[in-house]
Amino acid sequence: MEDNEAFVREVHDKGLAYDLPVMTRRRMLSAVGGAGALAVAGGTLLNGTAEPALAACAAEVDSETAGPYPADGSNGPNVRVLSGIVRSDIRSSFGTSTTTAAGVPLQFSLTINNAACTPTVGAAVYAWHCDRAGLYSLYSSGVTNQNYLRGIQVTNSSGTVTFTSIFPGCYAGRWPHIHFEVYSSLAAATSSSGLIKKTSQIALPEAVSRTVYASATGYSQSVTNLSRITLAGDMVFGDDLAATQMATVTGSVSAGYVANLTITV
Repeated sequence: MEDNEAFVREVHDKGLAYDLPVMTRRRMLSAVGGAGALAVAGGTLLNGTAEPALAACAAEVDSETAGPYPADGSNGPNVRVLSGIVRSDIRSSFGTSTTTAAGVPLQFSLTINNAACTPTVGAAVYAWHCDRAGLYSLYSSGVTNQNYLRGIQVTNSSGTVTFTSIFPGCYAGRWPHIHFEVYSSLAAATSSSGLIKKTSQIALPEAVSRTVYASATGYSQSVTNLSRITLAGDMVFGDDLAATQMATVTGSVSAGYVANLTITV
């Protein structure tokens, strides 16, 4: 397998021109033919039978660009090194601003397993996404003095991090999504020189997104933007329909939503 950290360094934050048209590589299973024994997804396929435990956990989440608005020090500001960034509730800005991003409540959790199907305990996840208007704090016009919808959490004994946020909007040219970076530890995540183990994105389901955008205040532009993009046409998720990145989402506009995704890193 190619070195993932080298790949992350190669694609990491090449800007919007890269974020939209890039076709990121995928670690897809090859078509299997014949009766020979072949290695498949980290397990063994022998006469058409894969070892269940290994096959269930071996699909590594796709590496993606961080996009033009990471605020991780690679493209402008580095919010990761600021006091206050380690938090589970990322709806409000911290530091000199306390503005809270409005929108439909969303609690999203990311569970990280290693290739052996065991939880990755003590890793750190930096997550960020746009607000309901499709704007990114620290970058987009009108919110450059805000740092909301960004935060770092450490995986617990189950390998899980959970963030309290809002449902992100859909901006032109992109499917609704949440960005994240995985670091080996909190020290690495909050250091300007910390190495990224994985950069990827969480995709949000179409039906839920359409319901939120059509029903909730502040998402009107997202209705139009989502009508102009398909998951298959998205240049990040399109080549495999977010096979390793599509979250499971439950809830309602009135009660809020809960999103969950389990990945292998």
